[in-house]
Amino acid sequence: MAPKAAGFAYNLTADPADSVESDNSPILHLEGKAYSDASEDLLIVSPYTSRSHLLDLTLLNRAQALFARSLTIMAPITADYATSPFIRSFNWKAVFSLLALSARAEGFEWKEQSFYVIIFRSQVPPSTSRSELAALDRKAHEEAMAGNGLLKYWFGNPDAEGRNLATCVCFTGSAEYDFRSHTITGIWRHREDALPGSSGEGHKAAMRATIKMYTEWQVERHRLVVGDNVENWDIIPWKD
Repeated sequence: MAPKAAGFAYNLTADPADSVESDNSPILHLEGKAYSDASEDLLIVSPYTSRSHLLDLTLLNRAQALFARSLTIMAPITADYATSPFIRSFNWKAVFSLLALSARAEGFEWKEQSFYVIIFRSQVPPSTSRSELAALDRKAHEEAMAGNGLLKYWFGNPDAEGRNLATCVCFTGSAEYDFRSHTITGIWRHREDALPGSSGEGHKAAMRATIKMYTEWQVERHRLVVGDNVENWDIIPWKD
């Protein structure tokens, strides 16, 4: 079993002081559950909670597992996240505060790590079938999770103009997730972890649907760097 962070709060709600426009709360806890009922080795890292969508912590190293747990509290702090700079749109201070606390609680010495982030910005016309979009997204995410490198997948709700953002976070070097099936945010262990998932039938179907389902779309790639002892962090453009 992967080590469980001492004192990690799984089912607490957000601090009332952490409003949608600020990031003042030291820790923003996940609303709902972070773990599957079946096992605390299975982490809920997306809106999907069935077994095939969960992250198996036993297949990660200790740093990756700690970061995946901390990412369960990731949430937007601005209402205009679909168009705002990514680094200013989410509660990163809270995420890294929790990561630092968890590492110290476990006696783990955090050394600099980097992760692969994909951001998909899009505009969805009124004519797009939301149910079809959701079905494509669910299948593509299931395929992406097969490699167990996707640490976080998040997507928002379209604004009044149909604009949205989605993201993934993975290890550096993992496979690329195809975000054209939805507006998503993802964090991967490595860029290589993202590649196998993008070759599945679900991702191919999502790619074929891009032209008819979106007015416009844009993919951004970033490197998320977390320094020694989680004393500093940055999100910078990805360079191959």
